[in-house]
Amino acid sequence: MNTNVTDAGPFEKLLTLQVAEADLEAAKSQAARRLSKELKIKGFRPGKAPRRIVEATVGTERLRSEAIDDVLPKLVADALREVDVRPAVPPQVENMKDIETGLEVEVKVTMWPVLDHVPSYERLEIEVSQPQPTEEELERQLNRLRDQFAELEAVDRPAGEGDFVSINLSATRNGEPVEEAVANDLLYEVGSGSFVEGLDAELPGSAPGAIVKFNAPLPTGFGDLAGQDVTMQVLVKEVKQKVLPDLTDEWTAEVTEFATVEELRKELSKQIEEVKRGIARNELQTRVLESLLAEIDILIPEAIIDAEMENTLHRLAHQLEGQGISIADYLRVTGQDQQVFVDDLRNQADRNVRTDLLLEAVAEAAGFEASPEELDEIVTALAGQAGREVDEYRAEFAESVQEKAVMGDILKRKALEVLLESAVPVDESGNRIDLSTPEDDEEETVEP
Repeated sequence: MNTNVTDAGPFEKLLTLQVAEADLEAAKSQAARRLSKELKIKGFRPGKAPRRIVEATVGTERLRSEAIDDVLPKLVADALREVDVRPAVPPQVENMKDIETGLEVEVKVTMWPVLDHVPSYERLEIEVSQPQPTEEELERQLNRLRDQFAELEAVDRPAGEGDFVSINLSATRNGEPVEEAVANDLLYEVGSGSFVEGLDAELPGSAPGAIVKFNAPLPTGFGDLAGQDVTMQVLVKEVKQKVLPDLTDEWTAEVTEFATVEELRKELSKQIEEVKRGIARNELQTRVLESLLAEIDILIPEAIIDAEMENTLHRLAHQLEGQGISIADYLRVTGQDQQVFVDDLRNQADRNVRTDLLLEAVAEAAGFEASPEELDEIVTALAGQAGREVDEYRAEFAESVQEKAVMGDILKRKALEVLLESAVPVDESGNRIDLSTPEDDEEETVEP
């Protein structure tokens, strides 16, 4: 077999293989033996029909096609080793033609791109949200807690948003009463939007004793009547306002695990800060990668983007399948246009590939390695998830391509940690923000 290699584009090679006629004939004989086991040929037991009978049964072209399909993968694999080219995705046959000495096949091989330099990431200033809670955020949390213990007090004034009203409700359709749409002494929160469409627009300004009428469709829950337009009549019997408990040490000790308001405020402030710090850290990661990816100018082969799109779509479909949802259902529920969805998928795939290239380049430049202990920790976890014995799983794992993928993930995780540790989070005024937690500080002070 003769192999010629030419460039077909950035990170792409075109391998031209010449397969000798003798090799094709041997492949045809092998394909015939295989087909004879699969076919039911009158007068012959499975696997016993000679090649000429098999060829007469399936046709010359099919036998030749089967032979090529059988022999080509090994020939391509041998050619790749010969020219020392490692494909990032399965090679694709571009062209095939008969020649005087046999068969000539052109195969496009896409290689994994490599960055020619690592963007500078030291001391990169990245703007993130301030994790310190504001007084307004703390007050909202305190009021949310007080609201859980609020009482209702009748008032002699018109209803406003947030008030509760006791109402009698009825409906007519074409002048006839709708018996299913009758409710008495219904307690409803004005502005909640939790019942009949249009009710929240009519109730504000209505005092006890007021009667309001309006047209609206019946909401879901009314069976066959749902969605039909009716005339609603609402009698406002009573207006009640929420009365929040006073924020005192006594009340705090009674309804929480804290003895004083000050202790409660400190705990709520800590919780808010933890949430906001998590948000800021996510912002830091996203914006560090965005900043560095903007400096990468490299053309990603379409075959790699297509492969990543397929992987992303497969992961999404698997997640949705667990919820009993198809991709078509997902698009319909989210209101997404199919082409927009595909375009977003391609953009995400392109970003994923570029991110992997960046992290791999950082890891290589830093000389990172995956230690046996790190690999063993992951293998143990995977064996547990699969319900397998660790030693048995480890032996199979070491012989599979999964080990290389896991080692790559370890290196990329280390690279990401370096990028985040090297970045300088700042607020909108350029002031540095400390995103470390008390736990992080404790780890740094532990002596080895």
